[in-house]
Amino acid sequence: MEIFCEFTFEAAHRLPNVPEGHKCARLHGHSYRVEVHVIGDVDPDMGWLVDFAEIKAAFKPIQGQLDHYYLNEVSGLENPTSEVLAKWIWDRLIDQLPLSAIMVRETCTSGCIYRGDR
Repeated sequence: MEIFCEFTFEAAHRLPNVPEGHKCARLHGHSYRVEVHVIGDVDPDMGWLVDFAEIKAAFKPIQGQLDHYYLNEVSGLENPTSEVLAKWIWDRLIDQLPLSAIMVRETCTSGCIYRGDR
């Protein structure tokens, strides 16, 4: 079974490693959407894989580090692409939850899915 919780946060960033003149080199912001996916067996007594409240509690401090911040100033996010951000979130949750994927959306139509190092 796989379940997920979705979270949102607002943040600014710029991409320092893009070619000169690329629009993403300029400071800009996004309304980010993050999905935290967990996988495993459903507990036969509880009837669930993990309490959604447990996922929300695990993500809350991460959301606090990101919401309304300049991502380039967050340690480990000096080049805050969606890909880097997804792995950064994974690394902070993997010891707390049985993760299957982290999805990061920068816009309504663009994002990435990270499933750990395979």
